[in-house]
Amino acid sequence: MGSLAAPRLIGWRTAVRLGRVSNLPTVWSNVIAALALAGGSSTRVLLVAGISMSLLYIGGMYLNDAFDRDIDARERPTRPIPSGEAPAATVLWAGFAMLAIGVAALATLSLASGLVGLALAAAIVVYDMHHKKNPLSPVLMGLCRALVYVGSAAAVGAALEPRVLIGAAAMFLFVAGLTLAAKQESLARVSNLPALILLAAPLVAALPLIASSWPVPFAFLLLAVALVFAVLLLSRRGSGDVGRAIGLLIASIALTDALAAASAGAATAMAVCIALFGMTLILQRYVPGT
Repeated sequence: MGSLAAPRLIGWRTAVRLGRVSNLPTVWSNVIAALALAGGSSTRVLLVAGISMSLLYIGGMYLNDAFDRDIDARERPTRPIPSGEAPAATVLWAGFAMLAIGVAALATLSLASGLVGLALAAAIVVYDMHHKKNPLSPVLMGLCRALVYVGSAAAVGAALEPRVLIGAAAMFLFVAGLTLAAKQESLARVSNLPALILLAAPLVAALPLIASSWPVPFAFLLLAVALVFAVLLLSRRGSGDVGRAIGLLIASIALTDALAAASAGAATAMAVCIALFGMTLILQRYVPGT
């Protein structure tokens, strides 16, 4: 691993790239959906949980680049650290600092939320350190997103509510499927069927509620269309198709959240999550999401 020089400041454009902030709206939608499944919350809880989870996400992205700096120097030399835009020491310490602040902020909401935040921070570090050629990396990535659900709901004492756990499980499977799909050469092969099954998990979980009030079938249809389009891109594998497909799947995390919110009868939360899906796609045009 490359040496760590003394920390120094980095420019805001580089900081934004390191944090992959184009995907931040999907973190916010995670929090919104989790709190909707938990039965709602105060504005304070929503804001603190949203900011805390954002810090944990960005901190994790920073550490991802810091731990991958030697590999990036060979395979992606234009990334901020190997290109010299950001010192590895600054990125490393900033990443750990954001994780610490995020966990501390969650602890102000409840002890349970702080403990889940600590588990999330640990999962993030383990993933960042060992995700390359690790067959369990999809599991770790899915766990991180599931813990966002549980940690947010824990802020209002609802971490173990059945609806929250089902939502967290669906998110775990979806993100694991997303991570697995990104590693496949072609989704047209039968051997890659597990990735497709995992991506469909939120739709399967929502089937018992499909005939309920209109928000559920509406959100169900939006997510289904997005998944079909992404899978077609991944199967075709033309120039730029993989990047567009993965970007769409990441943005579709917000549509999965919209479906979760709809299942809780929270039409407003569903609408916000759908808007965050669109925001993610727009931001990805300016800041790479992967």
